[in-house]
Amino acid sequence: MCLGVPGQILEIEHDALGMSMGRVSFAGITKQVCLAYTPEAEVGDYVVVHVGFAISRIDEDEAHKVFDYLEEMGELAELDIPQPSEEPAAS
Repeated sequence: MCLGVPGQILEIEHDALGMSMGRVSFAGITKQVCLAYTPEAEVGDYVVVHVGFAISRIDEDEAHKVFDYLEEMGELAELDIPQPSEEPAAS
């Protein structure tokens, strides 16, 4: 099953093509997320993220409720999977 997981935008920047990207925190685990579908989102906002794309804004209280529920269900394990930019460099 695919889930939309709420997270808080910590930082917004634009890539070389002008695409809006954000660093989003999911209870302390941060991931790079495409913000193209939520151009109104700002730093500090909560967004629902599905497969690397923020698909909507959500208020903070609702974000915490959903995240807690997903955590209880054990549906957040994939957040701990390192992303290519997070993997340690080979020595």
